[in-house]
Amino acid sequence: MPKDNETINLPLDGPLTPSEPPGFAPEEMIRCNECLRANPPTRFACLYCDSPLPLNESTAHLRKPTLRKPEKHQLGFNCILIGSDSLPADADSLSKVAELLKLTPESLDTILAIKAPMPLALTASREEAELVNDRLRELAFPTVVLSDEDLGRDDTVVQVRSLHLDDNSLSLQQAGGQSSITLSWDDLRLIVSGRLVVQQLEVTERVSRRPENEILEASEFFSDEPVLDLYSSTYDRTWRIGTNNFDFSCLQAQKVFIAAENLRKLQVLICSKCPRVQHDTAYNELRNTLQLVWPAEQETKSRGWRRERPGKYSLAAVTANTNRAQFTRYSRLRRYFTINN
Repeated sequence: MPKDNETINLPLDGPLTPSEPPGFAPEEMIRCNECLRANPPTRFACLYCDSPLPLNESTAHLRKPTLRKPEKHQLGFNCILIGSDSLPADADSLSKVAELLKLTPESLDTILAIKAPMPLALTASREEAELVNDRLRELAFPTVVLSDEDLGRDDTVVQVRSLHLDDNSLSLQQAGGQSSITLSWDDLRLIVSGRLVVQQLEVTERVSRRPENEILEASEFFSDEPVLDLYSSTYDRTWRIGTNNFDFSCLQAQKVFIAAENLRKLQVLICSKCPRVQHDTAYNELRNTLQLVWPAEQETKSRGWRRERPGKYSLAAVTANTNRAQFTRYSRLRRYFTINN
């Protein structure tokens, strides 16, 4: 019987070529100022404590962005493509851009095919966003860095409860009983329409000693709400009108029993009062494309423990997926380039 080592195929032309990429020399490593550990020069943040690494001029060209997404409570920094008419068409440049943005070539082509400002990257720090911006400009991609604060976060969104329209202006009654705001038709600049989609899964499990808990109950809820965002040149706020909890009495005789149809009629009525207002309706078609850079948010909340009987406990949790932050970013992006152009 042959031994095990006798069945191994030995190389005929010398030693095997190493499959690992070559490492960096000790003098090329960058020491973190916080934890004092050495990091590869390609790192933007420390591998161990995630602190920003000091800039080394001799190895600055080796730095690569990690594109770590911001947490829900963190400010995001967006790298926005501002012109797609004169982009380089050679495959080598497009391949480098796709690798930099961690996108497939097909996904990058989908974004570049849209003739409007579009996000290319979302990072958790301005320094990393500026690094992406510099790398893209070296490849002849015109981009600009805008933070969520530049665009306007969710705290700038005001839910509108009702409207009053006349020949000169429209009055918006905010939810919560606050005083109304009056806008002249000349100040109204932009309407962005879209849909807020929320998918919620609630699961109740019986806690046991087995590898997996027993699922006692599972329920799924889904909502799809059409909305309109209104923007004026005099306010920085987003005036949001949705089909839920909105009084469509301003439509008078045009009001019907279907909320989505009422919202469409309201949009037509506003555009008839203000023919110069721009109306963006592209969000519903761009949702899947925006998902590449601005993914929908997912959040899981525990409903706590519950004692069913002595020695038996159950645990409930709710997982919600929503595109609210994605649509708000898109809506505010359209406002930014409409008001500032």
